[in-house]
Amino acid sequence: MADGIEKLIRPHLAGFSGYSASTSPDTLEGKVDVPLDSLVKMNANENPYGCSPRVLKALAACRTFNIYPDDGQQELRKLLADYAGMPAECIVAGHGSNTIIDSIVRLFVGPDDEVINSVPTFDIYRFCTEICGGKVVNVNRDDSFGANVKGIKSAISPRTKLIFLATPNNPTGNVMPPKNIVEIIKTGLPVVVDEAYYEFSGETVMPLIAKYRNLMVLRSFSKWAGLAGLRIGYGVFPPRVAPYLMAIKIPHNVSVAAEIAVHESLADIDYLQSRVDALIKERSRLFRELQQISWLKPYPSQANFIYCAVLKGSAAELHLNLQKKGVLVRYFDNPLLKNSIRISVGKPEHTDVVMKALREL
Repeated sequence: MADGIEKLIRPHLAGFSGYSASTSPDTLEGKVDVPLDSLVKMNANENPYGCSPRVLKALAACRTFNIYPDDGQQELRKLLADYAGMPAECIVAGHGSNTIIDSIVRLFVGPDDEVINSVPTFDIYRFCTEICGGKVVNVNRDDSFGANVKGIKSAISPRTKLIFLATPNNPTGNVMPPKNIVEIIKTGLPVVVDEAYYEFSGETVMPLIAKYRNLMVLRSFSKWAGLAGLRIGYGVFPPRVAPYLMAIKIPHNVSVAAEIAVHESLADIDYLQSRVDALIKERSRLFRELQQISWLKPYPSQANFIYCAVLKGSAAELHLNLQKKGVLVRYFDNPLLKNSIRISVGKPEHTDVVMKALREL
């Protein structure tokens, strides 16, 4: 019976490679040499300072969790419009920016359509494209992980439906110059600029949406606002595209809790900005400290993480050795991210722990 069911699975998903998420501390019982509650989690680019205290207070006081949220997102879109400086009718929110990416791909991409991806980058772009039966056309970045604008333009074909650009790029942390983004936008194809780490870089192409009707910009509350666990992201779209995305999104795709969290976060901008500023300051310190490790090559970052090439030894072994010492980092070992790790920026005491562990190895 099982064999019969499996034969009905869409053929292109039979060997599908899913998205590899970061390791959860809950899965490491008995695998580390320290208590689980003392683990230093620097593998998922979360905000170690957490959310605004106003969020916790408002969630504790809420008595309407039994009521569905507004599927039209009217109040939420107004709040996001004020923050982003864009019209509410151009905004669509979702259960994290990942679901917005999924909706965009579903809107534009069908079987055998092509999506241009500037790799290495956030793997969700590939993930969503392949689920829809689309073909990912990878254009390699240069040795400093800068996007290859000429290569992207050369990769365009009659089947190209989308171009994804992440700035700052994950996992490398570098930003893409606005002039390069504009050059790609001028191809006229739908261009998605993922600014999930915008608050840490301060660089945005958001204002260009009014000029270019093929530009879409994504943002997230997971990192800067400390809301990764509540899953809330949004996109700003051309006026004629946003209604389509509202129509095809999953109903009630933003929870009441997430709506409350956005409201309280945006009412406490000064507090959250002070936490962002602290992480930016600590990013500089962490980078300087990593430069002192002779067998690591850290790359400059404008996000809340630092990507490092491992010049001696195995990144996989380094990852496991750090894990045993209670430090969780992300590691990579594939043709585009050879033997490398990514370390999220934490509090000063987190930097102290990770640097002590690295020096002891």
